[in-house]
Amino acid sequence: MTLIVVLILLLGCLLIATSHLTRIDKAAVAIFVGTVGWVLYICYGTDFVMSQHRHEYLDFLAGAGHTSSAVKHFIYDEIFLKYVGKAGAIVMFLLATMSIVEMLNNNGCFDFVSEWIRTRNSKRLLWSITLATFIISANLDNLTTTTMMLTIMHNIIQSRRQRMVVGCAIVLAANTGGCFTVIGDPAGVILWGNGAVTASDFSAYLALPAIVAWVVPTYLLSRSLPERLDVEWPAAPYRGDDTNLNRWQRIVMLLVGIGGLWFIPTFHSITKLSPFLGAMCVLSVLWVINEIFNHRLMNADQMILRRTPRILQYGSIQLMLFVMGIMLAMGVVQETGAFAIMAGWIDHYVRNVWVTGGMAGLFSGIFDAFTVMMTGISMYPVAETAAASGMADAGYAANFMPNGAFWKIMAYSTAVGGCLLCFTNPSGLALMKMERMHVGWYIKNCTASVVVGWVLGFAVLWLECFLMG
Repeated sequence: MTLIVVLILLLGCLLIATSHLTRIDKAAVAIFVGTVGWVLYICYGTDFVMSQHRHEYLDFLAGAGHTSSAVKHFIYDEIFLKYVGKAGAIVMFLLATMSIVEMLNNNGCFDFVSEWIRTRNSKRLLWSITLATFIISANLDNLTTTTMMLTIMHNIIQSRRQRMVVGCAIVLAANTGGCFTVIGDPAGVILWGNGAVTASDFSAYLALPAIVAWVVPTYLLSRSLPERLDVEWPAAPYRGDDTNLNRWQRIVMLLVGIGGLWFIPTFHSITKLSPFLGAMCVLSVLWVINEIFNHRLMNADQMILRRTPRILQYGSIQLMLFVMGIMLAMGVVQETGAFAIMAGWIDHYVRNVWVTGGMAGLFSGIFDAFTVMMTGISMYPVAETAAASGMADAGYAANFMPNGAFWKIMAYSTAVGGCLLCFTNPSGLALMKMERMHVGWYIKNCTASVVVGWVLGFAVLWLECFLMG
């Protein structure tokens, strides 16, 4: 049954990787794999529980007799809910941050981006919009940041080919910007929540590699653009009567939203509560301010015009369902012991976290980047000490301790490696849908530039770990 569960996961990964060809949404596949995996697990629950959780199960029985019902209750209470809780915390964090972005965007708090990039010079526009994307995605989630920036870019640049080039640079900036903070990407949130990394150490190591992986490909892409772009500056977006807040109100909302998200690592450090609770707190405060500033419109028909754009709304829901499905699927495979066997094989034959991380980056360019990252997290539990890891080599085991090199390597390599092909990350899929871009065009015009930036950033990360480790 372990083999069947693993094969279902591999089949799901294949369908996720080819979702742009099959037209089957990867969120549906992830939810199906996670659901079927747990159903199969509980059907053979006694075998799995006795091999993986024998002592815990006997304590759970407390002298009572073994029954099929008791095994199912044990799996639900002691195993299944643990993974549901972890997945639910990440989904709630994504829901909160996406809602914050929606609220800020609908109130014109990001209109400064359109003002800042107001130029026909291709180099200046490209660097301005990607710099804004890089900074914003480091503080908010990268999918909503990408969607917002692609919408701005789409309304400005008239040439489809020019839009595709700039759009590729936006996707890369969003993914690299999101990967060097613990709140910018779901993978970083998971590592942070599991205690694998701390916010300050994570950003200190990944900031420079992320900048290199963004700057180098962006410079190479800029060489394919003409000196002057074919642009048209539309009028300010209509948000309903009196919905354009004055400048100081927009600044207040932006400071509350972004500043509140900056405070989440401190909140988590002090309270030890899940980061999603801090994000929910920020959302609630921002929500109250939004209603105070827009109190005249709360019962007006014009508020209908301020709903979330459909592409963002559907994309956000799909991302949350996808994350939930993948985390449940990874959880059931982990409970079968398959990931422990895989980790043992890697430790015996590879035994090098840099090689493992490099391979993960390549797989991220073929399969889904988040799925590859979750596989790495699931294979290696966080060890508090080198001795607790169970590995004979203490130096190698140190890579899997809190703030160990393995977590940083995986976070960087899968985030940037996911840009090797545009369909392996949600931001790239958003670009493909918006601009009707084909994978062949992306490979021909962008993949080589991304590879150069990825390798150089990887080398910078290795140098940092060598010098500071």
